[in-house]
Amino acid sequence: MIKPAFWTQTAKAVLDELGSSETGLSGSVAQQREANLPKVQAGQSKWRFVGLFLSQFKSPIILILLFAAAVSMALGDATTAGIIFAIVFASGGLGFWQEQHAADAVQKLLAMVQITASVLRDGKAVDVPVSRIVPGDVFLLNAGGIVPADSTIIESNDLFVDEASLTGEAFPIEKKAGELPEDTALGQRANVVFLGTNVVSGTAKAVAVNVGKDTEFGKVSESLRLRAPETEFEHGIRKFGYMLMEVTLLLVLVMFATNVYFHKPVIDSLLFSLAIAVGLTPQLLPAIISVNLAQGAKRMAEKKVIVKRLASIENFGSMDVLCSDKTGTLTDGTVQLNAAVGFDGSPNEKVELFGLLNAKFQTGYENPIDAAIIGAAKQDVSSYEKIREQPYDFTRKRLTILFKKDGKALAVTKGALINVLAVCKTVEKGDGTVVDIAPEQAGIQRQFESFSKKGLRAIGLCYRQFDQIPDGDCEQDMTFLGLLLFMDPLRPEITQTLKNLAALGVQVKFVTGDNRYVAAEVIRQAGVQDPKVLSGPEMRAMSDEAFRARVSTVDVFAEVEPNQKARIITYLQKAGHVVGHLGDGINDASAIHTADVGISVSNGADVAKDAADIVLMEKNLSVLEDGIREGRITFANTLKYVFMATSANFGNMFSMAGASLFLKFLPMLPTQIMLTNFMTDVPEMTISGDNVDPEWISSPRRWDLKFIKRFMVVFGLANSACDYLTFGILLFIMHATPVQFRTGWFIENVVTAALIVLVVRTRRPFWKSRPSKWLTVATLSSVCVVLALPYSPIAGTLGLEPLPPVFMGMLAGVTVFYAIVAETAKYFFYKTPATG
Repeated sequence: MIKPAFWTQTAKAVLDELGSSETGLSGSVAQQREANLPKVQAGQSKWRFVGLFLSQFKSPIILILLFAAAVSMALGDATTAGIIFAIVFASGGLGFWQEQHAADAVQKLLAMVQITASVLRDGKAVDVPVSRIVPGDVFLLNAGGIVPADSTIIESNDLFVDEASLTGEAFPIEKKAGELPEDTALGQRANVVFLGTNVVSGTAKAVAVNVGKDTEFGKVSESLRLRAPETEFEHGIRKFGYMLMEVTLLLVLVMFATNVYFHKPVIDSLLFSLAIAVGLTPQLLPAIISVNLAQGAKRMAEKKVIVKRLASIENFGSMDVLCSDKTGTLTDGTVQLNAAVGFDGSPNEKVELFGLLNAKFQTGYENPIDAAIIGAAKQDVSSYEKIREQPYDFTRKRLTILFKKDGKALAVTKGALINVLAVCKTVEKGDGTVVDIAPEQAGIQRQFESFSKKGLRAIGLCYRQFDQIPDGDCEQDMTFLGLLLFMDPLRPEITQTLKNLAALGVQVKFVTGDNRYVAAEVIRQAGVQDPKVLSGPEMRAMSDEAFRARVSTVDVFAEVEPNQKARIITYLQKAGHVVGHLGDGINDASAIHTADVGISVSNGADVAKDAADIVLMEKNLSVLEDGIREGRITFANTLKYVFMATSANFGNMFSMAGASLFLKFLPMLPTQIMLTNFMTDVPEMTISGDNVDPEWISSPRRWDLKFIKRFMVVFGLANSACDYLTFGILLFIMHATPVQFRTGWFIENVVTAALIVLVVRTRRPFWKSRPSKWLTVATLSSVCVVLALPYSPIAGTLGLEPLPPVFMGMLAGVTVFYAIVAETAKYFFYKTPATG
């Protein structure tokens, strides 16, 4: 490895020191160097299993429970301690097994959208994953690409790199080969490029010097490794956790103090209080969420939607506004050259020829406009020799190429009309005469608007001839020649897709750099009547307050600059929307990162894919529609568990707390409380594959803590009412002993909690909503196991004993009564305005 100050050396010196050349490394040398790199990934993999297993026990409640088990063991109650340890580790093991499978599935999905670099190996350009770049690798850079290593530039052509993520510099930096002093500041090292920055325009060849942890990003990885913004669902889970913690701590203190006041054994009272606290907490919630998200990601992958960040699935289900570019989503992305016309709108072969010259010889970012020009070309341009290029960038919005022919130089520029006219002094008429452009400006603008209102995209074209090859900037005193007109047919299914998305409660807003007339006409053709359009210049003139008030009503944002896209997203979020942004270009990266759900496509620019949470294998809104449905299914099944676990646990704990006040013995042993919680959690692990009613999918769903609180209280009290009915049967009809009471309530508790899942999982009457096969099997299996436990060899250890057959008949009656109460409560609960 050479000294860090590689910017002080020439490219040749760097290549020599790295044992490389301008044609790159051989495949065998690269493979050997890769094998010698520090095994950062391997190390992570080696310890990942241990970390994942230990993470199952990081909950404060679990730690309290383990402490309680240790106290029991210290006091000589090894049986209680052993059972608590067994249940805790069984829960942790189950969560570990599920999350491990989830993690493996996610890694396989991420591999499908791996970012690669074009590297010279054995003299040929091949695509290599960025993680496999080694020192000495020579790679090629183009607009839209991400720099894969800290590197020295060998050669460049109008290369501009965005280094904002590293230096904070907002404007792209021009990069050229050369040498610089060692004390040159990071942001001024114009002869090198850095890992993680992205190419805005131009091309280059560079040699990798530092990779991985040795790069500038790697050196400050801890400070730069910012946590991804918290999703709305993650925020809700965190607030939900705080709520449970408050309730749990209060319950523990009250129950412990009350039991001690009534002169019950202090240790038993402490263990009982801790067990109630654990019972109130949905211990498997982290595992359930991980499994649901992983299963959702797998289902979405089948729909050609790859999830990079699992937590974004929940936001995907909550999304109510989707911002998208127009090309390739609304239209089919196959841009076609419709015509080449002079400034007066008549066909012009010179415009077609010069357009072909500009498109064929540009070496920057590949785009469909140039492909359309080349595809429609008929002229021979082999006699023209390219001299140099001024690549397109998002500030100039022009692309200029300088040619040589017959000893003279010719500069041809194409780009956005207003930017092209800005460098023109004259205009060429159809007969070849050149006149001052000022009197013709209004006519050119009228032609432009006329074509735009027909849905045609118009690109301006101008030129300038020189007697000799000029130095420096060619974009001045040019002659306007005409317009290149393009059409991009609508996708045949787009009208129905937009209707389907609207039916799902998702409003689609189109954000495009096209002019307002083209954008409005294309949107009309797609079936949006009287679309409301706001242009980029109008946005700049609006105050933040005015823009915030207007942003939700706009259908099309036209003539938008890249830095305005993120502003649109931000103010939609401030207006209360969960916003997704779909884009595939360099200019979309900021908006993708800002959005609640950043979406790109597999063939998009590297920087866009890197910023995205979700990557589509096809740039098609119908694919996104399928993904939204799957995202909502995942969201729905996650919330089902939260509803079921919190309501059942709250009801059980309320019953236990109440019973402990009037009973002279503990209503249930700590180990029985733990076992109850475990037995009811196991079936709910299958909830990720449960069937989802259409009403769960029909509109965006957002985390609603107040709704969950109401649900927990209403259905928890319904559960508790049935528990007190069971208490009455056991105490006043069966005259049960303490062991019989605990056994009877343990059986009723688990049976009703397991079976009531089938009721609570749907808003419909339970017989009108079919659960999944595995949820049904797991629920019935749990019931069978708990019914058999009092007759098993470990019954005595668990504090259980067989009950007379008459109790089983009464249990059946209580279960039916519970189902009726829950169905009735559900009917009135969902009918109230507060719950919709």
